[in-house]
This record gives sequence, structure tokens and C-alpha cells, in this order.
Amino acid sequence: MTDNIYEYKDSQDWFIGTWTGLGDIACLGGHADEALSHLGQELKGLIPSLTANQTAGYSVTVIKQSSDFRLISFVVDMINQEMNRHLKVQQHAGAILVSEANQLFLVHLPKKGVAIKDFFRKTDASSIGDILLIATRNEGKTREFRKLFEKIGIKVLNLNDFPDLPEVEETGTTFEENARLKAETISALTGKMVLADDSGLKVDVLGGLPGVWSARFAGPDATDNDNNRKLLHELAMVFDQEKRSAQFHTTLAVAAPGRDSLVVEADWEGYIATEPKGDNGFGYDPLFLVGETGKTSAQLLPEEKNSISHRGQAVKKLMEVFPSWQKAE
Repeated sequence: MTDNIYEYKDSQDWFIGTWTGLGDIACLGGHADEALSHLGQELKGLIPSLTANQTAGYSVTVIKQSSDFRLISFVVDMINQEMNRHLKVQQHAGAILVSEANQLFLVHLPKKGVAIKDFFRKTDASSIGDILLIATRNEGKTREFRKLFEKIGIKVLNLNDFPDLPEVEETGTTFEENARLKAETISALTGKMVLADDSGLKVDVLGGLPGVWSARFAGPDATDNDNNRKLLHELAMVFDQEKRSAQFHTTLAVAAPGRDSLVVEADWEGYIATEPKGDNGFGYDPLFLVGETGKTSAQLLPEEKNSISHRGQAVKKLMEVFPSWQKAE
């Protein structure tokens, strides 16, 4: 028995645990909850030696909860650390699986159950687990999403795993239209859950341009330098920084067959500089002054940018609402 105190907290879930109990899970104040009690009984099976005569197990207080996956993962992490286990939690066809060394120990089903044909869609072990296909061939972007979604038991692939898929033309006139177009088209072609994004720069004095045309502002084959030169040309007679206000924008869309798509968006406020500065980043980063910092996005370190950027903010919003969206399937 240890004195370790464990905690998980985000905007929708908050759990506190100690290794001083009998596998009990209760609401704050000790209030009984039938669903939590049932889940606690399921999880007790992961510690076969846990009996009423042995005080060597987890005790969890639930302050707020929206995701069974997060609660199960929290308990499993405690068990792994306290008992030197290597249990793994993943999602599969709406169910939550707990396994270790190719042995399946627990299958937790939602109240409505899961479709048999989906759960047993293949028989080989490599097919177990829900998959999210990222609509990109960029391995760097894929790695970032993989780190996030692995935490909620979902495997991440990208378009490099599906070389025969056609390119989806971004014919929409809004960021949401383009993000949904990519996600929903690829989802329909593959039958998989797909995440797509559309991002760009909006300059207020230009009426929101270049907007969805950010990548081709100076023409269909424009380079980053071409686009930056055109933007500076368009703002050549705008001298007041306040009138050079702009936002980097990102829209993320997640689509799945037979589902309404999940859409989140975020803006990063700033201004357009009078000359490019910085060597980090790409696109309009050398011209985008971040808020009142006086630095361009291209002068920030990657970790600084990722924590405050439009994409970073959108991903944070997505991770807050994704479990509830998936649970509502």
C-alpha cells in the first residue's frame, strides 16, 4: 500500500485516486451511482487477489465525469504503476477493451451495446481498435495527432497508408466547407472515421482575404514568398498597425459514416508586419505579429507556437468534445 495520490482533471472529467481501498469508485461525498458501481465491479476483475480482507487496491473519487474511457484509463494507470502491470486500454467499435500481453481481460460495453458485425468485423488481433484517419500526408502533423489520440485509445493513420485515394479538391468558399468536404469525402470512400482541417490567414482590412485562398493568394502555383510579397503589396498604403489586424484561422472536422460531422474552430489574433522576420514556421508566419508581443510567428520556438496557435487552440477544443461526440454514436 502506498501514499501516492493520483489525479486526472480536464474541462469535463475530474478524478482523484489513492491506493488505499478495495476497488471502490464513488462520487464526491460518497454518493452512490449505479453506473459507477457497475464499472467498479468490472475493474475489480483486473486485480484477482482483491478481496474484502485485503486493503491493497484503488479507491477513486469522481468529481465529474463524461467519459468512461478516461475513467477506466485512470484506474488502469494506477494499477500499472502500483502493481508493475502493463495493461493497455483501447476503444473498439464503441466498446472499451483492457488487455495485457495479447490477453484480453475486460470488455466494457456502453448501455446500448455494440453491433456484433462491427465488433467482430475481422478476426486477426491487428484489426482490434478504433482508427482515425488524418486527411494529410504530412508525417509531422500526423505524429502530433497520434500523441493526442493514443491517450484515448484510438489508432491514427494518414493518407500515406491509403496511396490509392484521390486528392480532394478544396472547392468550398469557407474553411468549414473545405474541412467537411475533405473529411466527409474520404470517410465515404474508406468507411473510416476521418479528421481534416482547413486553415488560413484573414486580414480585416482586406475583408477577410486571403482566407480560404491563403495557399494560392498570388496564383495557383504560388510559393510562400510569392504570397507574402502579394500580401505586403496589398497593405502597402496601410501604415497604422491597428488597421493591419489579422487572424490565423483553423477549422477541424471529424466525419464518420452515418454520423453528423464534428466541427471545431479557433482564431489566433495578431497583426501583419511591414517586413518578414524569423526563420521558423512556413506560409505567412514571417509576417504574422503575435498579439502585442512584437514577435512574428516565425520568431517563436515550435513549442511556443504550438501552445498558443490557431491549430493548437482548435486541437484543444477538439479533444474536449471528441469523447462525447464519439460516445453519442
